[in-house]
Amino acid sequence: MLALYVYVQSLLAGRDQKGQASAEYALVLLGAAAVAVAVTAWAKQTGAVGKLLDAVFKQLLGRAT
Repeated sequence: MLALYVYVQSLLAGRDQKGQASAEYALVLLGAAAVAVAVTAWAKQTGAVGKLLDAVFKQLLGRAT
């Protein structure tokens, strides 16, 4: 879908490549943000972050004693 969008944009712009790197960078950032939001929502629903921190602290306390 992203490739199609970039292709259509280049056709509409008359093959002018000025600013295309900036547009691609912005699209990559949007994709990364979407992945981050999805991972955050998953972690919040499953309590994975709390479980991970509990395991880490348990390991640290086990090594400290």
